[in-house]
Amino acid sequence: MTLLSARLRAAGIAALVAVGSVVLLSACVPGGAPSAAPSDGTPQASSTAGPGPAQIDPDDVTCENMLSPDTVETFGSTGWTVREDPFVILDLELPKGIACTWGDFGSPTNDDLILFGWSPISEADASAAEAALETEGWLRKDDPRGTMITEDPSAALRLDDQGYGMTYLFRNGWVEVSDTRQGLDLIDLG
Repeated sequence: MTLLSARLRAAGIAALVAVGSVVLLSACVPGGAPSAAPSDGTPQASSTAGPGPAQIDPDDVTCENMLSPDTVETFGSTGWTVREDPFVILDLELPKGIACTWGDFGSPTNDDLILFGWSPISEADASAAEAALETEGWLRKDDPRGTMITEDPSAALRLDDQGYGMTYLFRNGWVEVSDTRQGLDLIDLG
């Protein structure tokens, strides 16, 4: 088993619980949360800067091309498939985004899942989503790529090797999510 396979397998063990937390968080309507309808979904300059690809067309992003070909091949070789869902942060659905849950959906327990997601986001929606997550107890961390908002480790259902649970990375005009911070490193859009 390669290091990537072992890491992906280990990362997927409790992902169902993490995905469940997304569903639960999606049902929450915290005070000051972002509106249910984003401004227009068009990426704009963001104060949560960070370098990134010059331009990503949201219509071109798929669950398969969001990750490296090696990662997709590893998932496929273990019998995993992908389920595509809307990209949601609390009560904010980003219609041009995509959330991808990889796992063995044929398994009766279906508890071996990994979540990745990407969406364009306006500066106003990014600021509101960051604030709403922080109000819910999520933690802010500046990163050279942008602003990370991650679950409080004491409340996270699953942690990566660095002690991070589900994490959003707000970049200049878009947001990424994975069920762990380390999972963000597998998102590769150019």
